[in-house]
Parts: sequence; C-alpha cells; structure tokens
Amino acid sequence: MNNTPEPAGQQRTKQPLSDAAKDSLTKTRNLFRIFIVTVLGAFFVYQLDVSYLWLTGILTAASFVLGVLLLVRSARLKESKLVLFGTISGLVVSLIMLLVILATALFFRQVQDFQTCSREALTDQALSNCRVQLESSLPGLR
Repeated sequence: MNNTPEPAGQQRTKQPLSDAAKDSLTKTRNLFRIFIVTVLGAFFVYQLDVSYLWLTGILTAASFVLGVLLLVRSARLKESKLVLFGTISGLVVSLIMLLVILATALFFRQVQDFQTCSREALTDQALSNCRVQLESSLPGLR
C-alpha cells in the first residue's frame, strides 16, 4: 500500500474562463439580481397598499418574463445550479402572486375596505371585527 499523495497543484484545477464566458456569467448574474428585485418588489408593493395593484401586476409580469429568460439561459448555457434553483423558486412565488392579484382584482373593493379597516385597528378585537366584516362582504362565505 504505497499511497503517494499527488502534488497540490494537480488536485482540482479549473480551467480559466474565457472573456465571453465571463461576460455571459456576469450577464446571467445581473439578470438574476433584477429578477429577484422584481419578485420581491411585487410582493412588497402589494403589501404596501392594494391601490397599487396595477404596479404589482406589472412587476409580476416582468418577473415572469425575466424568469423564463433565465430558465432558458440556464438550461442552454449550463451556468449555475444556484441561479436555476433561485429562478424556479422565484417563478413559484410569481405564480402565487399572480393568483393573489387575480383574487384581489376580483374582490378589489372588499380587500381595500379590509386594508383600510385593519390599518385603523388598534386592538386585536378591532382587527377581528375587520376580518368578520371582510368575511361577511365576500360572496359565498356567509
């Protein structure tokens, strides 16, 4: 059993990236950052005020476009598994946001009234009353 260790320089050396590969990796990372900002932006704008539902819709649509672009880019160029996982996760969040946007658009007045009521509620009892008011104003939940 003669185990001679290999020289340290030969263990896991990666080939240096070409300029085109570096540019491609930089572009993918920048697109990913923009994608994450649009996904989080859509979520936080919706939380801010339901009156900005149009802006939430625009940001969600932009996140879908960027997400699909990143999926295609990641699959074609096989760049980063982390970017691929983050893109898929972000697209799931965007899909959930799309469902929330559609439900809010369908019951816009009720959601807006609930948001106004809950902002003015100072106690848990007042917030509970706001929930009861919302439930009674929605069709089919009585």
